[in-house]
Amino acid sequence: MYRIFLVEDDRGIADAITAQTALWDMETVCARDFRAVMAEFSACSPHLVLLDISLPFYDGYHWCREIRSVSNVPVVFISSAADNMNIVMAMNMGADDFIAKPFDQSVLMAKINALLRRTYDFGASASVFEHRGALLNSGDGTLTHDGEKIELTKNEYRILLALMQSKGKTVSREKLMQLLWESDEFVDDNTLTVNVNRLRKKLDAAGLNDFITTRHGVGYIVV
Repeated sequence: MYRIFLVEDDRGIADAITAQTALWDMETVCARDFRAVMAEFSACSPHLVLLDISLPFYDGYHWCREIRSVSNVPVVFISSAADNMNIVMAMNMGADDFIAKPFDQSVLMAKINALLRRTYDFGASASVFEHRGALLNSGDGTLTHDGEKIELTKNEYRILLALMQSKGKTVSREKLMQLLWESDEFVDDNTLTVNVNRLRKKLDAAGLNDFITTRHGVGYIVV
């Protein structure tokens, strides 16, 4: 089942789109906190985003830039501000299409289905994991915070992915070492500690202080 992430503050429009997509066996998740759209985007891990321009706190252009910094998921703007300037700006921000309000539901679904076919007939979508504003893309292994990319080594990425996939739960040192054994490098207990410490320094430098917590004698956790 495809998941649609809908960022729309008009409840009537949101309910109508949710009902229409359900007829096509799609799940629509509506944004609730318009100050934390990226956290909800990450939690949803959608196949497509529908995005209004005029929104509380930050406009749709802002959220399109944030999404594009971590994901290539299809983004479709739906807005009554359908003049040429806004359409061009939306496309320049990385949108895949623009639908003017008011719109016909059949046109909306035709465009959604076309984008989904083009995007996912050739491969699966990648997940984006979020914690404290940091976004880890499992597709290309990039970590982004405040629009800035944080360079990770292969082992640092594997460690962080395991921790963010199990957010709120302790990941044992043994499990992390098994993950690192997938590489060609020899990994012992001290090597794991060195990798975690280097990762922490990069996170601290990016303003993500105390991002990883040690559970002494057990492992590590992000909370």
